[in-house]
Amino acid sequence: MSLRIVVAEDSLLLRDGLVNMLTRFGHDVIAAVPGADELVDAVDADQPDLVITDVRMPPGNSDDGLRAAVALRSRYRRLPVLVLSQHVEQSYAAKLLDSDGGVGVGYLLKDRIGAITDFVAAAVQVAGGGTVVDPEVVRQLLRRRHDPLSRISAREREVLAQMAEGRSNAAIARHLTVTEAAVNKHISNIFTKLDLPVAGDDHRRVLAVLAFLRA
Repeated sequence: MSLRIVVAEDSLLLRDGLVNMLTRFGHDVIAAVPGADELVDAVDADQPDLVITDVRMPPGNSDDGLRAAVALRSRYRRLPVLVLSQHVEQSYAAKLLDSDGGVGVGYLLKDRIGAITDFVAAAVQVAGGGTVVDPEVVRQLLRRRHDPLSRISAREREVLAQMAEGRSNAAIARHLTVTEAAVNKHISNIFTKLDLPVAGDDHRRVLAVLAFLRA
C-alpha cells in the first residue's frame, strides 16, 4: 500500500534522507517541510495518510514539532502521526500517546531510523492505526507515572517544599523573592501536574504536600 506522507524535519540532510527512503519503498511524500508552522499548513492543505515529524524545529527550536503533532491530532481525529526525536520529551509524548486512545501514533528515537526496513514498517503500522513506541520512551514514561513529582519544575518543587513547611503564599513569595501572584501560578501548576482537581472535601494543598513527602 502506497502512503501519502508529510515529512517535517529541520535538518536538510535528514529530511532528504527520509524522503528518499520512503520514496524507495513506494510511498508518496506530498510535502517535506523544515518547521512546525509549515507542517500545519501542509496538513491543512492536503490531509495525508501519515505525518512524520521531528520534535525540535523552528520557529521556536524547542518541542514545536511535537506540539504541532498534538494539535493536529486534536484537529483531525485519528490523523496518524509518527514522531522522531533525539530524546524523550515526556510531557507532550504522554499527551500524544494518550490522544484518540493511542490509535495511529508512534514515537521513535532517531537512532532507530538506521534500521531502514524496521522504520518503514513502523511507519506503515502507524498509518494503519497501530501504535509503535520506542522501548526507551516506554521506560521513561513509566518512570514518570510512578513518580508524580517528575512532572514538576525545579521552581515548583521549591514552592512545594515551602508549602510542606507550612508557609503561606505570602511567606513563600518573600522567601523566594517573587510576587505572590507568581506563587499562586506555581501552586496552580503543581495541582494540575499532580492531577489534583477541585473536588469534594479534598484539600489540594495537603494532598500536594503528602505527594512531596512520599517522594
